[in-house]
Order: sequence, then C-alpha cells, then structure tokens
Amino acid sequence: MWSEHTSDRAKHGGDRLTAVMKALLLVAACAAIFDEPKITGGTGTIYLGSYSRRIVAIDEATEKLTAEIPLQTGLLWAMRLSRDATRIYVQSADQEHFEVIDVANRRTVDTFTLSEGNKHVRALAFDVDPQQRVMVLVTRATTKLADRFEIGAPMFIQYDLKEHKIIRTVPWSADPEPQYYYLNLRFSPDGKLLYVFAHEILICDSATLQQIDAWDLALPNEPGLGRFDFGSMDESNDEPGYFTALFTMADPVQSRRLLVVGRVNLGQKKIEFFPVGPAPQHDEVSFALGADRQHGYVLLQDIRRYELWTIDMVGKRLQSKVEFDARPRMAIRSSSNGKVLYIYEAGNTIDLYEAAGFKYLRRITLDGDMMYNTFRVVPPRAR
Repeated sequence: MWSEHTSDRAKHGGDRLTAVMKALLLVAACAAIFDEPKITGGTGTIYLGSYSRRIVAIDEATEKLTAEIPLQTGLLWAMRLSRDATRIYVQSADQEHFEVIDVANRRTVDTFTLSEGNKHVRALAFDVDPQQRVMVLVTRATTKLADRFEIGAPMFIQYDLKEHKIIRTVPWSADPEPQYYYLNLRFSPDGKLLYVFAHEILICDSATLQQIDAWDLALPNEPGLGRFDFGSMDESNDEPGYFTALFTMADPVQSRRLLVVGRVNLGQKKIEFFPVGPAPQHDEVSFALGADRQHGYVLLQDIRRYELWTIDMVGKRLQSKVEFDARPRMAIRSSSNGKVLYIYEAGNTIDLYEAAGFKYLRRITLDGDMMYNTFRVVPPRAR
C-alpha cells in the first residue's frame, strides 16, 4: 500500500509540474507576442481603382477597407494624385470623361468632358498644375460623319478647371506622333514648365505650350558610355522635379547590356546612376523606391521565376536577391513608412512583405479586381 500511495503522489506531482510548465510556456509565448509588435505599413492610406466602378481606400495601420468612393463617370482608365494629395483626378475608360475626387471628404466634387455632339475628344495623357487650376492634355479627336469617322491630329489642350473652358490648343509638332502607354505629362515643381515624356523628353512653356527645349534620355551624360534605354520608374517617394528609374545601358567595352538605377533631375537635365548587374534578357522588370529613399526594389518576373532585388541607394550597390513564389503580372510599391512592400495587380489581392529581408507577412483580399496603374499610397500628412 505504501508503494502504491507513493506512486500516486509522484504521479500527481508530475501532473502539477507539467501544468506549471505549460503555464510558463504560455506566459512566455504571450510575452514574445507582445514583445514583437505587428509590422505594418504605417498610418497612411492606400487608394486604388476597382472594376466595381469605384475607388477603394485601405487604412495601412489596420489593413481594412475604410471607404468606397463610387465613380459617376463609370469604369476608370487612369488616376493621378495632385501634388498636395488633396485631389484625385480620374479619367474614365472611354477616355473622354474626367472626375475630380476630394480626398478628405472622399466624394466626387466635379466631372467634365471635352467631347461635344458627334465629336469625341479622347485624352492620351494629362496632368494638373501644382495650383490645381489648369489641366493640360494631349488629345486626339474623332468626328463621326454620315459615312465615316474623321480622325484628327494630336493636340495639346489647356483646360481651365475652375471655369470649365478651353484656354488654348496647340498642335502636336514633334516626331513621332504620341501613342497610348508611351506618353506622360509632368509639371515642374513651380508649374512653369511642362515635361512631355514621349520619344524624348520635350520641355514646354506651361503657359503657351510651346516647346522650348528637348532632352534625349537615351544619350549618356559622360563620353565613352553607350546608349540609355528608359525602363520602369517610380516618382511616388521622390522630391518634386526628380524621379528614380531603371535603365538599360550598352557597355561598349564588354559588349553587353547593364541594368542601371538612375535618379533623374529634370530641372538640370542630369542623371545620377550606377549599375547593379547584367540586364535580364527576357524578364519583365519593375522598380519601386523606398519611402526613406535609402533603398530601392527591383521586381523581376518571368515564368516560374520571381525575384526581389534590394538596392542600397546610398552605397550604390545591389544588396541582396531573394527568390519567392508569386503570380504572373505583378507591381511593387513601398508603404508610407518603408517597412512593408506591397505586391499587387492582376487580381483582388495585395501581398505584404517585410522590406528588411523580404519576409512574407500576410495578404489583403478585396471584393473586386483592381485596375492597372491605379495603386497610390498617401502618407498620413496628406490625409
């Protein structure tokens, strides 16, 4: 009996010890959770266009949908954020109608079109001056006649957003003619110049729309270098008047092409650049600049081959390469605090990765697919 009693006491003592150990482990796990706060993208807001004919707002801190802004002009085609991030300018999918969104109130405050009667005026590109008074567009008009459609020549149009009237029109005179997807307009920080990204950068007086200069980005800054070819760019975190982009450069000495990261100074027509390695032969490559401008990110995507390159912008070198499982057709942007990278497009999901080490964190799932080239991260100061 003594032996059995002793065994029972030992058994119960062991059970109590196991329970205590489990409790301690639970406390340690909870402490570890509290010691490692959740990594978030900051306190800004993500705005993106949806196929549900609305603009969706997502809070970075909670990663929850906080607003849906219905569009009065229907499905959107292009979306531009004003310099002070107080307005969103939307071009509809018919490329004829425009809508102005108040970011603070998250509602439409204006709509307009340049089309009239049987004349359809479609915009190939547009931008709004820093004062948000004038929109400049490159357009092409189509007039429906009784037996045919008459296609007009491309034109610059200067449009008064307050008075809702055309200020002036100027014929496009550069060669070749502008095309969709290969044309962009940008005002200088003071609004006095208009940069037209076409075959080369045309520099125009924003008041008269007359060309006063041109800059061929393909021409190198230094003798002995080969031709530059412009690639993916990111201006979301750069200073006004600058943008950082990828280029491919011909190396005439070793007869190869290099992948180059360049920071473009539009005002001085200069590029500060450094190579990061041989240019990929057939892969699609996109670029994002970190919010702190200390790092850049190159997203390389090919069939069954996806890589994220981290670029040390200060040290001007390739810092790391990471292969990861992904989906075809992706784009990349930095969060407002630079700690998170957003992988998005081609669907209704946004994948979140930690910028330091590119560790997968989690996923945001939307109700509808997102539109291409409408993903914008607005820092908290501009909310």
